[in-house]
Amino acid sequence: MNLTSLIKPEDLTRQNFKKIFFYRICGTGMGACACLAKEAGYHVAGADLSYSPPMSTYLESSGIELFSLDELSAEQLQAYDLIIVGNSVPRDSHYAQFVETSGVPFTSFPDFLGELVLKKRDVIGLAGTHGKTTTTFFLTQMLEFCGQNPGYFIGGIMNDRPPSSLGEGFFAIESDEYDSAYFQKISKFRLYKLDHMILTSLEFDHADIFNSIEDIKDEFRAILPEFKGRIVANDGYPAIAELRQEFPDKNWLFYGSQSEVGPFDIETSQGVTSFRLQFEDAITFETNMVGEHNILNISACIILMYQLGFKLDRLQKAVKALGLVKRRQEERGLYRGALVIDDFAHHPKAIELTLAGLRLRYPKRQLLVVFEPISATARSRIFQQEFEVALSTADSVILAMNPLPTTIGDGLNLDGEKMATQLQERGISSVAVNTLNDLRSEIDQRVNPDTLLVILSNRTCLGLWESDFVQALS
Repeated sequence: MNLTSLIKPEDLTRQNFKKIFFYRICGTGMGACACLAKEAGYHVAGADLSYSPPMSTYLESSGIELFSLDELSAEQLQAYDLIIVGNSVPRDSHYAQFVETSGVPFTSFPDFLGELVLKKRDVIGLAGTHGKTTTTFFLTQMLEFCGQNPGYFIGGIMNDRPPSSLGEGFFAIESDEYDSAYFQKISKFRLYKLDHMILTSLEFDHADIFNSIEDIKDEFRAILPEFKGRIVANDGYPAIAELRQEFPDKNWLFYGSQSEVGPFDIETSQGVTSFRLQFEDAITFETNMVGEHNILNISACIILMYQLGFKLDRLQKAVKALGLVKRRQEERGLYRGALVIDDFAHHPKAIELTLAGLRLRYPKRQLLVVFEPISATARSRIFQQEFEVALSTADSVILAMNPLPTTIGDGLNLDGEKMATQLQERGISSVAVNTLNDLRSEIDQRVNPDTLLVILSNRTCLGLWESDFVQALS
């Protein structure tokens, strides 16, 4: 690596940058950061290898100038004062060398955010293996309902707003444990200057950068010794309990199945969920969200906001009508009479929770699940058994097996044929497919007006979301 032009964090605030280039701009984090930089008054442009919705659609509408990465010239890059490098740029690639030899100062987007946006804000980090994006949006909406104008940074697209905003006062930020850049192999949240934290969950994931749950815990261990704020954490995860034992002097506030706070008595009827939290007295809340995972995430926001001084009666009203981020249990329309749900879930626990929530919301529909294991971890065999268990709650399963080889461990991909066979042995109609044509054929054979077609993928699902399937939705 040639890090001559890598700018130190403390030097970011000393230089007068005006033109910023986002290198691999179409990632959820990079795109949100680019929008935030544009709002802050910087001239912003970016490049990527390909552009996929929903972020590509939003970037195009934002007026940010976009380039093809492979057609970008050194002269074009040198017209900018600072390059923000996405963490999808490989360390030893010619893309990294292109940045390094440009002579332009460069940094990661977490460092840019931490030093130039978050340093003087009251920052609330939403961390954990599951639910970060959704919970960040929940908290943002609740703060707004309670009269605040919070800044926020959400790794997703909403229907009625940009993925990030400067705001003022509180700043809610999705606090990812994934690494920051090829030259900065630490979790993003370590650079975000967090004042308070919600920790929704803590399990092993991202096997392409972590070897064990201990490696992930080490990222939290790096900030906890100096952390002075509140930590609202889900007590249902052993790794969180272990961190509490190591740092007993921190201001831990627990919620979940074993806590004294709850949530308790969760009941759903006609799309409305009621639940109870125990403060000085038992307080009942009602929300339009369903599924235990959503209620846990909402409870975490309520607990933190109450600790920050917000009144419980106001919080009761704040949770009644909450919105979701796109690709999180998003209703996309009808296909041959079947209701189609698009969801980002790609970890076994996330799939389990998502399907349980959908069962509650649509109790009369048959659950046809299309799952594309496409992240580096998901397409490896690490979670072979766990994915089978998580998918076993469906009525029918189509495994969309992308041939892209995994980069993890022994290099063996998830065995879709084996999983389909094992699901069939559980009495669940299942098949593994490798092409878009086969995927469409299997969907067409299985859907009917009583079906809930759930598509689980954090990319395009063998190209389904880029095909005429989208036009066929009504």
